[in-house]
Amino acid sequence: MAVQWMDDVLIVVDDLEAVIAFFVELGLELEGKGPLEGRGAERVIGLEDVEQGVAMLRVPDGPGRVEPAKFHRPAAVAPEPKDAPANTLGLRRVMFAVDAIEDAVARLRAQGAELVGEIVQFENIYRLCCVRGPEGIAVGLAEQLGWPAAKKF
Repeated sequence: MAVQWMDDVLIVVDDLEAVIAFFVELGLELEGKGPLEGRGAERVIGLEDVEQGVAMLRVPDGPGRVEPAKFHRPAAVAPEPKDAPANTLGLRRVMFAVDAIEDAVARLRAQGAELVGEIVQFENIYRLCCVRGPEGIAVGLAEQLGWPAAKKF
């Protein structure tokens, strides 16, 4: 048995609309949104009496999706600290390849995102940075500069 692909990353949020707007500004496309509840969902995630709103945003012309979800019931549990540093255990960021890193950062800053560190060039291959968007979501951005070409799926 082998993994076929990574389907999506779930991000539990409080402000679903702000998170959708952030990822749309980054360039993802909204596939749809709506309620998710019922015994089927409860059995998959191991919670009872679930009521949530979910959205699915996809990477244009490629695999990969982001699924923000707002739990109305049961209430979401907030992590501590809210804006955990990069060395905190657990999922810390989602990385996206972009065409123009400065443009992406400027558009995301207009949505309230903050640059975590700085834009850094890694050899002659990439320019990289990390931004923190709504809900403290950390997103890495990578602009490919040249050889060796990154593998594109």
